Amino acid sequence: MFYWIYEAYGDEYGLLRIFSYVTFRALAAGLISMFFSFFLGKRIINFLYQLKFKETVRNDGPKSHESKTGTPTMGGLMIIISLSISVILWGNLNNLNLVLLFIMSLGFCALGFGDDYMKAIMKVKGGMRARTKFLISIILSLIFVYTYYNITGKANPNIQKGIVFEITDLFLPFIKGSVLSLGWIAIPFAILVVIGTSHAVNLTDGLDGLATGTMLFPTITFGIIAYVSGTPVTANYLNIPYLPGAHEYSVFLSALAGSLIGFLWFNSHPAQVFMGDTGSLFLGATLGMVAIMLKKEILLIILGGVFVIEALSVILQVGSFKLRGKRIFRMSPIHHHFELMGIPEEKIVIRFWIVGILLALISLSSLKIQ
Repeated sequence: MFYWIYEAYGDEYGLLRIFSYVTFRALAAGLISMFFSFFLGKRIINFLYQLKFKETVRNDGPKSHESKTGTPTMGGLMIIISLSISVILWGNLNNLNLVLLFIMSLGFCALGFGDDYMKAIMKVKGGMRARTKFLISIILSLIFVYTYYNITGKANPNIQKGIVFEITDLFLPFIKGSVLSLGWIAIPFAILVVIGTSHAVNLTDGLDGLATGTMLFPTITFGIIAYVSGTPVTANYLNIPYLPGAHEYSVFLSALAGSLIGFLWFNSHPAQVFMGDTGSLFLGATLGMVAIMLKKEILLIILGGVFVIEALSVILQVGSFKLRGKRIFRMSPIHHHFELMGIPEEKIVIRFWIVGILLALISLSSLKIQ
């Protein structure tokens, strides 16, 4: 909204030029979304209590989790509402990729909300059928990928320092230039990235503040990468793909970081509210979509390493039990394994955050080491 005000009246009122600066709008977006998270937090929690949107804790998990039964879920609404207000206020909605990212994030949030509603209100054990949720995830991912490639251009060469690349090219961390042209394979590959990330974050959401805090670090990192990728001089200096308009994603990501910090205030141990699938599916899918838009799909494996480990622990556990009849971990995802080893929940969460910070620093170093 403020960017439109600048476009309409910027020539007449020079002071409005400040709304044209991405750095200012990104900072303002983060602060505003954080403010709304704090402001709406208690109100949304009370609202969820009144509607009886309460979490039912699995009975085969750690005994310490039994006390969490009845805690309001669907707290992801707090994140998405704060994010939406901030993006509408500070984002440049002339940027079609930003609008696409915003709309598709709402779509995955709606999918998670439907799953939470079936579990909390309709009392359907396990919520939405896995096949149904997976099918809808594929459809949403396909809509995003197809629309994104058509907006940006299926074969739109970008030239910088003699480097030519297409939107379907694949880039590797620490290596200059594209390494492979995916062609039509880029579509199923991108769908896999979005779905895989959304479910990995969903699996990580098992301890107070774990998914929220861990999600914060890749969000900030991608915000920085988005800004430099959309700035020609900086992109050329760092030998990374110059992506016109990508700096506007930093406004969205800053707003998301602010809403995560606000939500963490209420989600930290002992949690007053859980994000539910309403939050986790939307956050994971958003992370995957941003990785695709920034050409950082492979870097996401490093940056989102905590989510990768959580997902792999489940895959290995299920595979081992089906093939050998034996479990590798005491319980999966792996954070529950550490709990059953006797490590306090708060210590597990903080250690995972530390790992997330280290992975973020490694990911940022890849910008120059290539």
